[in-house]
Amino acid sequence: MPKPLVSILTPFKDTELFLEECLNSIINQTYTNWELLIVDDNSSDGSYNLVENFAKQDQRIKLLINNGKGIIDALRLAFKNSNGSLITRMDSDDIMHPKKLDVLVNNLSKYGKQHIAVGQVRYFSKAGIGDGYKSYETWLNKLTETGHNYSEVYKECVIPSPCWMIHREDLVASDAFNPNIYPEDYDLTFRFYKHKYKCIPCNKVIHFWRDYPTRSSRTDSNYAENHFINLKINNFIAIDYNENKTLVIWGAGKKGKITAKTLVEKNITFRWICDNPNKIGRDIYGVTLEPFSKLKTIKNAQSIITVANKKAQKSIINYMNILHLKPTVDYIFFC
Repeated sequence: MPKPLVSILTPFKDTELFLEECLNSIINQTYTNWELLIVDDNSSDGSYNLVENFAKQDQRIKLLINNGKGIIDALRLAFKNSNGSLITRMDSDDIMHPKKLDVLVNNLSKYGKQHIAVGQVRYFSKAGIGDGYKSYETWLNKLTETGHNYSEVYKECVIPSPCWMIHREDLVASDAFNPNIYPEDYDLTFRFYKHKYKCIPCNKVIHFWRDYPTRSSRTDSNYAENHFINLKINNFIAIDYNENKTLVIWGAGKKGKITAKTLVEKNITFRWICDNPNKIGRDIYGVTLEPFSKLKTIKNAQSIITVANKKAQKSIINYMNILHLKPTVDYIFFC
C-alpha cells in the first residue's frame, strides 16, 4: 500500500540564518513521501535565494511568494497549492527530528480521521532557555504524553504550531486559516477543540523549537497578551459558556480586568470575586468585587479563573474538589 503524501506548510521571513538547518532536517526525514510548500513572506535578507537553491536540487520543495502579508496569508497560499492527504506545518527557524514525519504519519494512520497527531517538543537557544519557556515545554509535553491537551486549552496553546498533523478533510472542515485571527496557532487549536478532534498521545520529542530575541512570537504585536485573552474569551463563549449558569470571574489582576472588561463590552453578566482586601467592595467596570467566600453562596456557578500563582491554583483546585465542581463544566483556568 503506497504511503500517503504529506504536505508541509512553511512560511518564512528573514530567517536566512536558520533556513539551511531547517531544510536539511526535512530532507533527511526517514519518511520520504512529502512535499514542502514554503512561502516567502516578503523577506529582505537572502532567504529567498537560499530556498531557491534547495528547490532546484529537490523537486519536493515548492517555493512560493506570498501574495498577501503575514503568516496566515502565507499558510493559506501554501495550503491552496498543496496536494497531500495529510497536512502538517513547520517553522522555518526550527529543526525536525529525523523520524518526526514517520511518528506523526504512523500515529495518524493508526487512529484515523478526526484525530490530530501531535508530538513532544524541546526548546533550544544559544543564550539558553529561560524558566518561562522551560515551564511551558514541560507542561505542554506532559499534556501531549497522555493526549489530554484540551484539558487545559484555555491556559495556553496546547498544540505546538509546528508539531501537528491532520487529515486534509479535517483541516478543511475546521476552516483553517480563515479568517485572519491571531495568534493563528492558538486559533487553530480552538478550531480542532470545537470540532472534537482527539489528540493522539505521544511520548517522543520530535521537534526542536528554536528561541531567539527576534522570533516573531516575541516581537510581533499579533502575539501580544490581549490577543490571547480575546481569543480565549471568544472561544469560551462559543464553545463552553453555559447561559444557565452564573458566570464568575476569579481574580482582579491584569488578566482578570481584561476579561471583565471584555465581558462587559459583550453584555455578558457575571459576578467577580478576589482575595485582595483593597479591591473587595470596589466597583470596576460597573461590577462590585466580592470576597472568595461568596462562591459558596452562588448556586450553579461557572468560573473563569485568572489567578496565575501556581500555589494558589492548587488551592483553588482543592477548593473546587471539595465543592464537587468539575473542570471545564464548572470552572476553567485562563492562565
